[in-house]
Amino acid sequence: MAKVKTKRMGEILLEAGIINQDQLELALSEQKQTGEKLGAALQRLGICSEREISRVLAGQAGVETVDLGQINIDRHAMELVDAAFAEQRSLVAIAHHGSTLTVAMANPMDLETIDQLGRMTGNYIEVVHAPESEIQDVLVRVFGNQNDGFAEIPALIEQAQSALASGVQLGDGDSPFIRLVSALIGLGVAEGATDIHLEPEEKVLRCRYRIDGHLVQGAVLPGELQGIVVTRVKIMAEMNISESRVPQDGRIVFDTGRKKVDLRVSSFPTVHGETIVCRVLDKESLQVGLEKLGMPHAIYEPFRRDITRPNGIILVTGPTGSGKTTTLYSALTYLNKPDTKIITLEDPVEYELPVINQAQINNAQGFTFAKGLRAILRQDPDILLVGEIRDVETAQLAIRAALTGHLVFSTLHTNSAAGAIPRLLDMGIEPFLLSATLVSVLAQRLVRTICPDCAQPVAPDPMEMEMMGLTEADLEGADLRGGRGCPLCRQTGYRGRMAVFEYLRVDGEVRRLIAAGGDATGIEAAARGAGQVMLRDDALARLKAGLTTLSEVLKVAS
Repeated sequence: MAKVKTKRMGEILLEAGIINQDQLELALSEQKQTGEKLGAALQRLGICSEREISRVLAGQAGVETVDLGQINIDRHAMELVDAAFAEQRSLVAIAHHGSTLTVAMANPMDLETIDQLGRMTGNYIEVVHAPESEIQDVLVRVFGNQNDGFAEIPALIEQAQSALASGVQLGDGDSPFIRLVSALIGLGVAEGATDIHLEPEEKVLRCRYRIDGHLVQGAVLPGELQGIVVTRVKIMAEMNISESRVPQDGRIVFDTGRKKVDLRVSSFPTVHGETIVCRVLDKESLQVGLEKLGMPHAIYEPFRRDITRPNGIILVTGPTGSGKTTTLYSALTYLNKPDTKIITLEDPVEYELPVINQAQINNAQGFTFAKGLRAILRQDPDILLVGEIRDVETAQLAIRAALTGHLVFSTLHTNSAAGAIPRLLDMGIEPFLLSATLVSVLAQRLVRTICPDCAQPVAPDPMEMEMMGLTEADLEGADLRGGRGCPLCRQTGYRGRMAVFEYLRVDGEVRRLIAAGGDATGIEAAARGAGQVMLRDDALARLKAGLTTLSEVLKVAS
């Protein structure tokens, strides 16, 4: 019976064009080995997302699917349903009109829950569908502090102080020290933080979370708890607790109860003690897929064509935390097929990708990008990912790989796409070799997106317009918006981030300028003359569409 159901699901996805026959056969083969559901295998392989599968299956059942990240959720409607019941049954009330309560459910065919919900609320229940992960994210964001115990942090701090004064040791069973550290980390994960900072000062230990690219103040702990909190984190990360004079790195697999996330932990000695930063690597939050990157059509189509070339070098540039890894993983997932061998060299491997051979750089043991790349070429790869081109040797080996029939992806830290070319030339790369192998350069930045629940029309700030060199005519017809602040966005007016891009294709005049050793200004002018989209153009388009604000655009494209 189960076999028929699995085949049925595969047929539905095939007919909808979500997957092709090769992808289905690969997923069925994986499913046979792992015993998991076909949908889980398709998601793990990066072939399609939970949302794509949900949308197709909900369509078969005749139920509308909604994107909870893009609709205005009525907080009053949510409060009509008990939070524990909503979490248990994977549902969230999103609207309330008269005597009708609209509820998004992960399983819209659960008639028992629908009837029970009607009796509980005294409303007629209108059901729509949303993926379970999106429902749980909304519940955690809105009710997390009430139900997951994170509101107990002040009480845990008091308990830890009392335990410390009473001589309780860190390893004494379920000590308040252990519960306190778990709560501090758990709150960061629940709030969608990318980094959790524990920073010692003269009299306090400060906790801060980086959310949507900005640091947000968390708990402030008394100074006497600093040593034991830092020690607990170092034990969890399997670091040397007796060494506090040199930086260390470690890793934690943290179980939130709903999911497990990887934490990459770094300690650093300061004048007031060790500061700890935990980078949160949440596989569920990684939106891999070319169509999910949000590229404008004028960039998406040439980029998609270029990454299917048999050889050459494609670079992605931008500062740390600009989404380069997500873009590269999306490209590799798009190219990942049973007849293609892909090998990566990363520092570190942030997320594990199926069917792709990933290696982690270890400079302490002499396993550098250059040494790894030299060895990779003997592994019969079709596609290579070199995490970063840091030196001339790595650059030369990447060019050699491209010249011998390989497609090479890598990153550089430059301010613009055109800036990658003089950077490589300054390393000592011959201009004629670079012009012969470089396919394209994608530059990107991240900007915060306006919270859809509290977005409202706004007037542009004259000073910001002047800084951007904009006139009223430039913004004519624009849907300028801003967030007034609400519980769903923590009163910031922003929720989530999106990437803005510029794409430099190396052809025609651009190729000639590279061969002649041209500078970034001339190359960028030639690219703009050929009609290529620049970072400023894409950022302004997002502004005019009401997706972000002028102040965010200023940060990436002044």
